[in-house]
Amino acid sequence: MTSEQSKSDISRARILDAAAKMFRQKGYAATTLIEIARAAGMQAGSLYYHFGSKDELLEEVLDIGMRRVHEAVEESQERLPADSSHRDRIRVAVEAHLTTLLKHDDYTSANIRIFGQVPEEVQQHHIRQRDAYAELWRHIFTKAQKSGALSSDVNLGVVRMLLMGALNWSVEWYRPGRTSIQAIADHMCLMLFNGIGIEEPAQSRENETVT
Repeated sequence: MTSEQSKSDISRARILDAAAKMFRQKGYAATTLIEIARAAGMQAGSLYYHFGSKDELLEEVLDIGMRRVHEAVEESQERLPADSSHRDRIRVAVEAHLTTLLKHDDYTSANIRIFGQVPEEVQQHHIRQRDAYAELWRHIFTKAQKSGALSSDVNLGVVRMLLMGALNWSVEWYRPGRTSIQAIADHMCLMLFNGIGIEEPAQSRENETVT
């Protein structure tokens, strides 16, 4: 790599980092290329050397965000011993998703926060990556269900969407230092596998009836 190529790559990475942060904080519509260039420490004209439009820049930010979380979950599965339980596989996948999302990753957080705001053509460009990530989770859940680790009568598509919704919403309420990511992952898996309801004592039901 030549010195000029290296400088160009550094500038491009700086632009992408700035764009991911701005998209995450302000949303798609409210973010301008001028603001991104200013945040990256360069003139707007220099930005156009690397990206022809705001949507072109947006597409790459979204792609990086989805690729990072996909790779993190995939690697979490590969690191486990072959004889690991399916509960363990789901648990580490949940933690990998949360860690990538919450540990200062503007790309993944921006992807989740603004995807519904972006133009349809950008969504269509990006949808294959989202489908591939959904397929990874379908594979994890299907193997767990076939092994008996998950109930055979649950709709795995609904389970997956509920879990992804819960994980992704954490970007809105998570505050570093209050609860660890590992503890959140543990609690989510506890609810996923064991639920939150218990059989009420007969006395309690009788009291309610009398009241």
